[in-house]
Amino acid sequence: MRKSEKVIITCAITGSIHTPTMSPYLPITPQEIIDQSVEAAEAGAAILHLHARDPIDGRPSADPELFMQFLPQIKQRCDAIVNITTGGAPGFTEDDRLAAPLRALPEMTSLNMGSMNFGIFGLADKYTEWKHPWEQPFLAASKRFAANHNFELIERIIRELGEGHGTKFEYECYDLGHLYNVAHFADRGLIKPPFLIQGIFGVLGGIGADLENLTLMKQTADRLFGNDYYLSAFGIGRPQMRFLTMSAMLGGNVRVGLEDSLMIGRGQLAKSNAEQVRKIRTILTELGIEIATPDEARRMLELKGQDRVAF
Repeated sequence: MRKSEKVIITCAITGSIHTPTMSPYLPITPQEIIDQSVEAAEAGAAILHLHARDPIDGRPSADPELFMQFLPQIKQRCDAIVNITTGGAPGFTEDDRLAAPLRALPEMTSLNMGSMNFGIFGLADKYTEWKHPWEQPFLAASKRFAANHNFELIERIIRELGEGHGTKFEYECYDLGHLYNVAHFADRGLIKPPFLIQGIFGVLGGIGADLENLTLMKQTADRLFGNDYYLSAFGIGRPQMRFLTMSAMLGGNVRVGLEDSLMIGRGQLAKSNAEQVRKIRTILTELGIEIATPDEARRMLELKGQDRVAF
């Protein structure tokens, strides 16, 4: 892989899995998303990975108008790279997933690299009282439905956003097979290096959150992509910081954020996304590892730049 002279910190601000009941610090409204995004960027995040939520009850939303209530303000207040989801949330149609990215034409979007069981139903049994009636059924439904990221959809996203508008991708790989799917599209010439491979560990239905699996994923990516990719990785929940530290020590990059973990320590809720950014930045700095600025990350990933987005 391409070893990162400076580590890129991505911060996933809100996501679509955690619900308002789980943490009072999860950003829900456009203003909360703006404020937490800017604070995370000021703390050292070069990339902001963004979902939208209904400001009334916090449920995931694909509405482009909601995205446009926070994207321009984030761009005005910081120079971080904006990375919009194309994974969306359970129940979104393919058109839903593309609606906001095609409206905003960001420098980056996420791109899930394979259909999979995405088991979050365990969270439905952890709470006896819920702030909103949609939360428990939303989580429980993942026992019955798989996350659909078929080859046709992946190719559509690549062609409409990548070929059509110069957007690059955070290739989200929840298992080893997803690396081979990235290689498939690379071999066909539909995607070009450098690839940002985001290894995701600990989702039920994907590769487990064992540190040995991070080494295995890196070895597999090395065989498939040689020097054409940057590694990034994170573990869901409790293993978060261990995975981040190991990824950086292997020469890779890191992703934090309340999308991936609500905690800052054992039994302690993170009060903001920036708190997680500051924690991993401190760890890496103590290890003698430098942190990439947004412009340094743009050069590393060969992005089109803020002047070519539509917000």
